[in-house]
This record gives sequence, structure tokens and C-alpha cells, in this order.
Amino acid sequence: MAGELILVRHGRTDANARGLLLGRRDAVLDDLGRAQAAALAASMPHPDLVVTSPLARARDTAAAFATDVTVMDELIELDYGDWDGRPAAEVPPEAWAAWRRDPDFAPPGGESLAHLTARVHDALDDLAAGLDGRTAVVVSHVSPIKAAVGWTLGVGVEVAWRTFVAPASLTRIGVGERAGEHTLRSFNVTTHLDDLQERARH
Repeated sequence: MAGELILVRHGRTDANARGLLLGRRDAVLDDLGRAQAAALAASMPHPDLVVTSPLARARDTAAAFATDVTVMDELIELDYGDWDGRPAAEVPPEAWAAWRRDPDFAPPGGESLAHLTARVHDALDDLAAGLDGRTAVVVSHVSPIKAAVGWTLGVGVEVAWRTFVAPASLTRIGVGERAGEHTLRSFNVTTHLDDLQERARH
């Protein structure tokens, strides 16, 4: 076994709480998001390597794991272009339909899922090649994590529309020696957040 990738979605931001599309806007974690990041780090052994998207919400989450982290630009969130920061409900229904149908569809001024998938897969190939039996925490965003699931399972862009990735969730990938030997060990795990959710109800 070449190692393990633990994919982490960053903790919650105010934009996430408000249901806004959040791509390249550099939002920071809210109070709950910082608590989620701390709970994430406390839930697992110290990793051999921590890699993060360059955006502040990911870097702040990664900082809960280690002070020495590696930034990979390829792990950045999808570019929503003109839709960044807008409520998802404001996207016209016909645009949602075209987006789901066509991997090359891009929001105005933004990025297609096909382009995101290609860059994330290349990044994961590079990470996998250098693991050498180690465990890496990879802190990123919804769309790159969905693309990583596709990379693991050998499926296409459509996986983005058929999966849900919660804030501060964990997804574990066992990395094989060759492409086609990777395994999805767990997906969208949030049990480490149970205490926070219980406190929020009181």
C-alpha cells in the first residue's frame, strides 16, 4: 500500500451558513468553523504530511493539524465566476440543468467541472506518487473532494452531482501502488462533530 489520503473539507464559514455559493472568495472560518477544525484535529493521530488549498478557510483548518503545511494551488475550490457569493437559489433552473448535463459548462467567468476534475486528478497523482507509505491530510473544498472520490473510484464528473460533502467532514482514501488500486475507505464522516452539534441544540 502506497499510503493514505485523508480528505478534509474546511470548517464552516459565514457564507456556508447563509447558503451562498463560495468559490474563490477568500472567506475565513466562523466561530463554529474554528471549533470544527479543532475537533477534526483532535479526532485523529498526527499525520505525516498536511497539504492545503491556498484559500484562508482551508489554511486555517489545516493549521489545526500542523504548523508546517504545504499549499497546493490545484486544490482550490471551483471558480464560480459571476455566481461567487450569490445564493444558490438565484442560479436559473436552466443553468442548473445545463451544468448537470455538460461537464464543460462553466458559470459566467468561471470554471467547468471538467477543468477542475483534471487539475485535481493531476494533483492527486503527484501526491500519491510521493506518499511512500505515509498518511497525508488534504484540506480542500466540496468540488475538489468530490473529484477526488471520482479519482478513487474511476468514475466521471457526474459523481459531483450524486454526493454530498459536509463542512469539516473526513473522507479516507487508501492509495495503491498503481491507478485503479485506490480504495474509498470512508466518505463524509462527521462523527467527530457530534459534541458540537449537541451543544448547538442547547
